[in-house]
Amino acid sequence: MNMHETIRQQLNANAVLLYMKGTPQFPQCGFSGSVVKMLEACGVKSLTAIDVLADPEIRAGIKAYANWPTIPQLYVKGELIGGADIVRELYQTGELQTLLDAAVTG
Repeated sequence: MNMHETIRQQLNANAVLLYMKGTPQFPQCGFSGSVVKMLEACGVKSLTAIDVLADPEIRAGIKAYANWPTIPQLYVKGELIGGADIVRELYQTGELQTLLDAAVTG
């Protein structure tokens, strides 16, 4: 299976998926940590996170897959929401909460 197929399977299997540096419990960068905190503040209980530092193929693969150069990358229902800055903007406007509520209940 190639990396794009692996990523597609990960996205299809999880309503909310975060590609990050480190883990939700031990983020390895401030941006990843801030996205985890915003997701927790929105009530995400079962966050699936993939540590790109643990797998260089995933790290390179997700950047190519999304055509998005930075990590973290938040996906909701298989769709790229964005990185830390976009997630922060959505969080501040309340849109992140709406997106997550729809993903979890929909």
